[in-house]
Amino acid sequence: MNCYINFLTIDSLGEVGPVPDQWEGRVDEESGPLHETIGHLLRRVFTGITAEAMRDGAQSRDFVVLDILADEDAPSQQDLAHRLGINRTIMVKLLDRLQQAGYVTRTRNPANRRTYVLSVTDEGRAALKDMRQAVADRDAQLTAPLTPPERHRLIELIGRLVANDEQSTISSAEHLIAQAHYRLRRLGDHRLEDYGLRTRHFGLLPALELLGPCPQQQLARYLHLTEPATASLVEELVQAGLVLRGQDPHDRRRYALELTDLGRARIPAVRDAMRGVEHDIEEILGPEGTRDLRTLLTTLLP
Repeated sequence: MNCYINFLTIDSLGEVGPVPDQWEGRVDEESGPLHETIGHLLRRVFTGITAEAMRDGAQSRDFVVLDILADEDAPSQQDLAHRLGINRTIMVKLLDRLQQAGYVTRTRNPANRRTYVLSVTDEGRAALKDMRQAVADRDAQLTAPLTPPERHRLIELIGRLVANDEQSTISSAEHLIAQAHYRLRRLGDHRLEDYGLRTRHFGLLPALELLGPCPQQQLARYLHLTEPATASLVEELVQAGLVLRGQDPHDRRRYALELTDLGRARIPAVRDAMRGVEHDIEEILGPEGTRDLRTLLTTLLP
């Protein structure tokens, strides 16, 4: 599907380029259990949707930011930029405009006085409601690879995933996919909170166990992320003592990433959390529904 890219590539964010020859052939870029999970597939479709929205213009970009903040506050501008894969400079400009419009507030984060908690205002929620119809108009492009019965099945299954969270009558596939992505993220965050990890770390630690030591570029390609987004994740895990930046023996100008002993010790918890979220999905959809959703989401990928 041509409208999708692997992650947001706005302004200074570049496409993930080819991996140098010395790293080729080490692992299939689509191998491993991560790529088969509903959570991973949903994240890839969701980031494709947000990438398209960001290219559509100011209103679409505003919608993406407001929609995420309507789901939950962001603890910092950097956190929100990471979620969307947007350059932080661009994120600041976006938030400045939304704050001037009265749609977003910045409040000092009591847990870290150097950052601001981002929240959507009542005016922002009203504007978001007005934007939803325009967003629904993009559904034809999003679901073009599906037959009408397949689209109906996708809406049904995603609707069941968000039934406890989403009381809206909106049947936009784009909207429901976003809500399902948010819900699975919360489920994963809850399962990992005792370890100081988040759902966004699901892929990176097991990937480094498989690939490491490896250059950041290869890790980004494996995870279907841009290098700036991957760098942000890596920095979080380096600070937590879970990942080590060593010297790349093939190119001394860059790092080779690998897990620390603590990082390896966290792998079972990450895998248990990942399996737990997938189990939660199967509890809601049943085995057949889970298989169908996996197939439909795969069809929506580029």
